[in-house]
Amino acid sequence: MKQSQVTFWCHEIIRSQAPEGGFYIDGTMGKGRDTLFLCELAGEAGRVLAFDIQEEALRYTEKLLRDNGVRDRAELILDGHEHMERYAGEGTADVICFNFGYLPGGDHGIATKPDTSVAAVEKGLSVLKSGGMMSLLIYSGGDTGFAEKEALLSYLRTLPAKKFTVIANEYWNRGNCPPMAVFVFKK
Repeated sequence: MKQSQVTFWCHEIIRSQAPEGGFYIDGTMGKGRDTLFLCELAGEAGRVLAFDIQEEALRYTEKLLRDNGVRDRAELILDGHEHMERYAGEGTADVICFNFGYLPGGDHGIATKPDTSVAAVEKGLSVLKSGGMMSLLIYSGGDTGFAEKEALLSYLRTLPAKKFTVIANEYWNRGNCPPMAVFVFKK
């Protein structure tokens, strides 16, 4: 049942908010599925930046984008998401998305960390346009992520309500630490 998957609703919320031909950032490239989705939303006129610290993620994403004929729409950056302001100016991005955790099928020892993830969200909020949105998919189960989830949620609770709307979505009847989707809308 596709509708109950958290990745499906993240994409649907993003689709509902993303302007055609916009500027989008994938803060955690992984295997490239969100980067591909953002490239499709961007169309010919838009632009996508995608970040990851693992060369393996860039290779997966490069192939996926080439196979789908959208490679020219994205700049793939081998750098931490906490450095996105080096590549995107303040108030320029329409949508920023993150999937926190580790590369699916990859080394669990290489995962997003609380300090760099909070820094990335903070930098992302300054890069985000007024009227833009940020999607955060927080995976906290297994051997990583509990401290990161708490750090991210603690930070998001401090955002001023006059500038941001933060909506957290949780599964109520699933075990095994299911992922949590959080949406931040910049006023």
